[in-house]
Amino acid sequence: MFLGASKVTLDDKGRVAIPTRYRGRIKDRADGHLVVTVNIPVLKNDRHLMIYPQPDWETIARKLVRLPALSPGTIALQRRLIGYTSEQDMDGHGRILINRTLRDYAGIERQAMLVGQGNRLDLWDEKRWEAQIGELNVDDFAELPDELTSLVL
Repeated sequence: MFLGASKVTLDDKGRVAIPTRYRGRIKDRADGHLVVTVNIPVLKNDRHLMIYPQPDWETIARKLVRLPALSPGTIALQRRLIGYTSEQDMDGHGRILINRTLRDYAGIERQAMLVGQGNRLDLWDEKRWEAQIGELNVDDFAELPDELTSLVL
């Protein structure tokens, strides 16, 4: 599982170093192969990148391609999630390249936040992350799925 938030810096080539605490899991789960894609914005200022171990992404991609082909929503979802996918291998220093198109989408220049989300890592521009977290309020949790009504925290 990927948990917690870490400040990271992109280098001049657009590479980001995956924190050491995650590298072993990524090596074990995916032999260092990762997939980076865009998110589907739901909340205000909700533009970031999602980073999955390749086997986990392949499970998601298989589900995406099986959706009804003539649905406008399906087409939009597939174009965004699959169309922006970038496969990356961690180098010997645990870095992956975040291409310019993905960096532009998420507004990431140099300072970023890498946030564990269980099965994936989210990569945010640091200022956008701080703004998004600062804007969360009780109303954002009003429309939780019914499946969460029995969740005990």
